[in-house]
Amino acid sequence: MEKIWLQSYEAGVEAEIDEKRFHSIVDVFEQSVEKFGSKPAFQNMDKTLSYTETGKLVTDFAAYLQNELKLPRGERVAIMMPNVLQYPIALFGALKAGLVVVNTNPLYTPRELEHQLNDSGATTIIVLENFANTLELVLPRTQIKNVIIASVGDMFGLFKGALMNFVIRKVKKMVPQHQISGFIPFRQALKAGAAHTFQPVSIDLDDTAFLQYTGGTTGVAKGAILSHGNICANMQQAAEWIKNLLKPGEETVIAALPLYHIFALTVNLMIFTQAGSRILLITNPRDMNGFIGDMKKNRISVFIGVNTLFNGLVNQAAFAEVDFSKLKLTLGGGMATQRAVAEKWKTVTGTPIVEAYGLTEASPGVCCNPLNIPAYTGSIGLPVPSTEVELRDAEGSEVPQGQPGEMWIRGPQVMQGYWQRPDETAKVIDSRGFLATGDIAVMDEKGWFKLVDRKKDLIVVSGFNVYPNEIEDVVAAHPKVMETACIGISSEKTGEALKLFVVRKDPSLTAEELIDYCRTQLTGYKVPRDIEFRDELPKSNVGKILRRELRDSVQKK
Repeated sequence: MEKIWLQSYEAGVEAEIDEKRFHSIVDVFEQSVEKFGSKPAFQNMDKTLSYTETGKLVTDFAAYLQNELKLPRGERVAIMMPNVLQYPIALFGALKAGLVVVNTNPLYTPRELEHQLNDSGATTIIVLENFANTLELVLPRTQIKNVIIASVGDMFGLFKGALMNFVIRKVKKMVPQHQISGFIPFRQALKAGAAHTFQPVSIDLDDTAFLQYTGGTTGVAKGAILSHGNICANMQQAAEWIKNLLKPGEETVIAALPLYHIFALTVNLMIFTQAGSRILLITNPRDMNGFIGDMKKNRISVFIGVNTLFNGLVNQAAFAEVDFSKLKLTLGGGMATQRAVAEKWKTVTGTPIVEAYGLTEASPGVCCNPLNIPAYTGSIGLPVPSTEVELRDAEGSEVPQGQPGEMWIRGPQVMQGYWQRPDETAKVIDSRGFLATGDIAVMDEKGWFKLVDRKKDLIVVSGFNVYPNEIEDVVAAHPKVMETACIGISSEKTGEALKLFVVRKDPSLTAEELIDYCRTQLTGYKVPRDIEFRDELPKSNVGKILRRELRDSVQKK
């Protein structure tokens, strides 16, 4: 595999990385602070923090966690924030204090949030006030002892910050009412931490850095245990891939994808922090006018996105007015990029979309197209350094070149396992350390891989994994529902969309009523909007609902 790959990618990429080069993610971050000092690190809403300034704030926050909250090494800390300046401060601060970060989607419903907090055993949470109302609803049923609440204006100075917070709270009414007693304001935590001397914590590559929640191959959300070594390895694998195109300390990178998602976490935050880039945080990419306005003010050189984001932008007239003269790289992942979108993107920006492939359990990077490709390839490219890929049939034997098989991967970026779920871990990691991805691919004669199908019923909506079992469990709890099944269907807007089949218990049930119910139980991207009522659902001889037959019936229409 490596020989085929090296023959294919003649761009000076090394076949292996030095897994021991860094001691931890904290080591990587602190080297960047020292090396890039006064250069801009993070920018959000026209406020910029240099690497030196970020480093100081990270140390202050770590000192607060260590000295005021007295959190022991290995304690789990949840971060529930969109892309704001407080996010990297909280994340690197928690890691520096020797803690484990539990990334939490701010748009979770109370049910989803409660599961993740209880499953991870998190005792501290940092949350943006806009989402504190959800936390309030579940707090009594969790182990959370410490709540740190951030406000959007925290990092913008006393006058501007107060004005921003007033507008967000009182004018735009974007902060729902909540009452959480004993919480600590984020600014107060930084101030208190600055009064202490941080005591360095011993952290090595084997220590857990993240519990990154995912459905895995199937089932309820599980925490993938990602070590400092896993993330550092994936950073180095990516650094080797991009070294001939991008220059340390000179790039401006768009961070529009949520940093709590593994793709943006590693690619946007980790890789480009290591590279000393200016990372432009987009808090609300759905505000296309504001998003494009930021791009007009900042000539970007790297754009990280997913198909739905690319598609949304190229269909905005103002997007063509952006100056793309500095754009060197557009990287797509999280879901398949559609050819029509890729071609339109290149027409407007002048750069192709370079597709990559990964999964949460691999930190996430596994394969990527060479950065010097002239156009859309429709493939996921080649394995990144120090990564082995095997394609296996249902019996576990390797398939011949050109034949489809399930991708199994091995490399230093593969997770340690699922948090407190050894049985689930054993299902996806074999005795040789290979991880089952659940994706079916083929390899051509040059060693390039192309995805052709999914082994399981995983549905990917705008780059986010959705598992039918979860949707079905929620819908089945509705008192007017008899039976239900959920499948994925093709969507120009989101790549895939959810289609729900329902057998009614009460004939008065409407699609609108069911959608409204789902909105109270599920994050937005998990809410099915295409609902078909049927008298019965196809079943096997043991009574299992056959999703495959439902998919076939949709395709025949």
